[in-house]
Amino acid sequence: MHRSAWADWWEGTRRTDIWWTLAWFDIVLRYRRSMLGPLWLTLSMGAMIGGMGPLYSSLFGTELSKFFPHLALGIIFWGFFSSMVTDACNTFIGSSNYLKQGYFPISLFVWRGMSRNLIVFGHQIVLYIPVAIWAGVSLSWSALLFIPAFLILLINAHALGLALGLVCTRFRDVTQIITSVMQMLMFLTPVFWLPESLPGRAKYVLYNPFAQMLELVRAPLMGNVADAHNWWGILGWTTASVIACAMLFSKYRRRVVYWL
Repeated sequence: MHRSAWADWWEGTRRTDIWWTLAWFDIVLRYRRSMLGPLWLTLSMGAMIGGMGPLYSSLFGTELSKFFPHLALGIIFWGFFSSMVTDACNTFIGSSNYLKQGYFPISLFVWRGMSRNLIVFGHQIVLYIPVAIWAGVSLSWSALLFIPAFLILLINAHALGLALGLVCTRFRDVTQIITSVMQMLMFLTPVFWLPESLPGRAKYVLYNPFAQMLELVRAPLMGNVADAHNWWGILGWTTASVIACAMLFSKYRRRVVYWL
């Protein structure tokens, strides 16, 4: 642990062979002895989207062909956001066996959690293809904006993973607080409802970082372009997250083993 914070982070980041293998084994072990295996990830999400689409479209009085792609991407991406954040709280606690037995760069286990959630996301995002074809979604060159938006998402996920992993390892009650906050934010983020349905003052809820991030990754896949304020808001949030993460990581990374 005598290495600098940068060297410690880079050592864990470059070992893709370790953290990707651990992430894949996590998925395999979760569905061990199951006939369909990880395919259950796709089927369960498909059942949720298929059941909620017509229902919520009727409740909000919205045309199904317009609402269905919005809802499908909202549920898929929110599940990705939520699992990234909640898993980050237990990143080091769940890897205590490794950390207690020898030296491992702690960033390695953050990448492990992110990779595990990316595998789950890969099994679920394919559901949007039949939804988009059925709804007649036409994509243009603006769809390429999904690439930088998703990269920004991964940067934020890694920064939050390190920061929340450290804080939640030291203060175990924070995990319960984060879980409750994420449940509340799900209803303050346009996952199940359309942003244009909000009255004037209520539109301020769209400035929460999860709503802005969701808009950045969802709009290109629906043939739209996100507003500029979403990009500026997320870039500001990303800068603050990276700075806070760097400060916490450089100061407290050596204490993780003692907190387990």
